[in-house]
Amino acid sequence: MSLAVPLSVLDLAPITEGGSAAESFAHTVDLAQHAETWGYHRYWMAEHHGMAGIASAATSVLIGHVAGATSRIRVGAGGIMLPNHSPLVIAEQFGTLATLYPGRIDLGLGRAPGSDQTTARALRRTLNTSSDAFPQDVVELMGYFQGANPVRATPGEGCEIPVWILGSSLFGAQLAAALGLPYAFASHFAPAQMMDAIRVYRQHFQPSEHLDKPYVMLGFNIFAADTDEDARYLASSWQQSFVNLRTGRPGRLPPPVEGYFDHLPFAARELLQQVLSCAALGGPDTVAAQTAAFIARTGADELMITCNMHDHAARLRAYEIVAELMA
Repeated sequence: MSLAVPLSVLDLAPITEGGSAAESFAHTVDLAQHAETWGYHRYWMAEHHGMAGIASAATSVLIGHVAGATSRIRVGAGGIMLPNHSPLVIAEQFGTLATLYPGRIDLGLGRAPGSDQTTARALRRTLNTSSDAFPQDVVELMGYFQGANPVRATPGEGCEIPVWILGSSLFGAQLAAALGLPYAFASHFAPAQMMDAIRVYRQHFQPSEHLDKPYVMLGFNIFAADTDEDARYLASSWQQSFVNLRTGRPGRLPPPVEGYFDHLPFAARELLQQVLSCAALGGPDTVAAQTAAFIARTGADELMITCNMHDHAARLRAYEIVAELMA
């Protein structure tokens, strides 16, 4: 079986128990180089702050590091949390990246702070910054690339950088539709409104100079291994991490545990079952069938694959198995 949509990689640069940020960055470069060889379309990093298990806080810096270590694959942000930043600064940062690596840089923009409220206050872009200003900030940011603002972004002005709207609710879907931009939904961790968001985006999409028809990319967890049993075992690292995060105990990515899911209390199993509705877990044939069913159900134009495994070699193997499904 082959999948007839592009597949891309979302890397949260996980820091494992017993590992370090330096080790995480080395693994990120290695995965990106393999992803390029295997034919993945793009490689995105996400902005998170104050989290012991995620090393991609300085997202623009890490994007440059990955782009410099590869030669063809598109590299970008999935995404930059715009309420944390001045639109001018992001225009300059991504203008610099696009100048260094022309034709390869993507800019996905999110409305959430990417952290808890205490960390958000520590970021303190301004005392009055609010996600309510997100639509205006997006328009301002695109204006710097177009040379439409009184202040000029150098580098930045004249750069052709695809801008994406990210979201996990209907808000982002409505904004992406109104601006005629591609839309990426965070179904890999917040699937509840996925189908409604896709419908709203496609129904209300307004063609623009950026895009003539809707384009939906969906986050999708894949835990692939050579057997279903191995995949269930390896996926338990992510399962532990997700439950810990949602119950207020975030930390580094733990090693896998045999039978972890089966021994969870009912509430934790229900929490994971929701997210696993947007996931494929198993050996090659199982992953192929589950991924194809997800594409058929959603009509996704592209999948952004994320896979957090404690062992780097196992994670590479998971992405290799997925790559073999691409048409």
